Amino acid sequence: MERLQLLENWIKTQFPDKDFTLSPASADASFRRYFRANFDDGTLIVMDAPPRWEDCAPFVHVAELFAAAGVHVPAVLAQDLTQGFLLLSDLESTTYLQALNGDPDNADRLYRDAVAALIKIQLASRPGVLPEYDEALLLRELNLFPDWYLAKHLEAAPGPSQKAELEAIFKQIVQNNLAQPRVFVHRDYHSRNLMVTTPNPGIVDFQDAVYGPITYDLASLFKDAYIRWDEERILDWVIRYWEEARKAGLPVAADFADFYRDFEWMGVQRHIKVLGIFARLYHRDAKAGYLRDMPLVMEYLRKACERYHELNPLLTLLDGLENEPPEANVGYTF
Repeated sequence: MERLQLLENWIKTQFPDKDFTLSPASADASFRRYFRANFDDGTLIVMDAPPRWEDCAPFVHVAELFAAAGVHVPAVLAQDLTQGFLLLSDLESTTYLQALNGDPDNADRLYRDAVAALIKIQLASRPGVLPEYDEALLLRELNLFPDWYLAKHLEAAPGPSQKAELEAIFKQIVQNNLAQPRVFVHRDYHSRNLMVTTPNPGIVDFQDAVYGPITYDLASLFKDAYIRWDEERILDWVIRYWEEARKAGLPVAADFADFYRDFEWMGVQRHIKVLGIFARLYHRDAKAGYLRDMPLVMEYLRKACERYHELNPLLTLLDGLENEPPEANVGYTF
């Protein structure tokens, strides 16, 4: 309550002669909160990012980079980085997810716009301005899976041999990821972070952007944890992206089969990470809503592991751990 009062006082200093009311604008998987400030003549979005846990500076930095790339992001109208407050233009309240659930026939048009915006971001890429999506970060994300999904959620902590097997598989995945050309990566470019706007799409929640593998955002977009599409349709969309990216001069693989393999392996890294994050959000942060999204993410992971023989051992390991009763994991020291 004290935090909310600080936020209201800060808004009053920005608009001393205006009355407003605050209403929740969106939920977030982090400690950030978003409110809609309702004025007589319009609305604005206010981000509350407690400095103890969050830093507004990356959001401001990436907003500048993406706006310069020519895509539609919120304008930062006022900022107080010390208190962790940002005042943003309002990109309205309809997410891609809501629009697609309401009318799936819009999918081709909406995804065409999302791909066009993604290509603009990637064309603006240059090293040295965003954190590197390096080996350490990729592995740190992968290790959320054994720590939170296997050990905590399934109560099936991997034993020493299984740990070694997982590490070997993770090494192969990361080798593929790091061998890909690098661009600006939003890192959560999916239906909850794309808004239906003019121009379309409005892009939000980009503060964790990095410089990394070119297929990452594409995997986020088309292997979305929150909405299911037929594999044939995903394949068609990925082909369309690849064709447009080649025309634009982006460094995608010259052979589509190679590019699609990179896309799938990048998806595997993301799905493993997301399962760990969703388990952590439930067990650590009491956010149960993400549990319903786990089966689709696991389905993506399993299908990719079936398609690539190098990933078959991960499927075997999953089968063993998921079918193992919790009491079988108790260890004894004599």
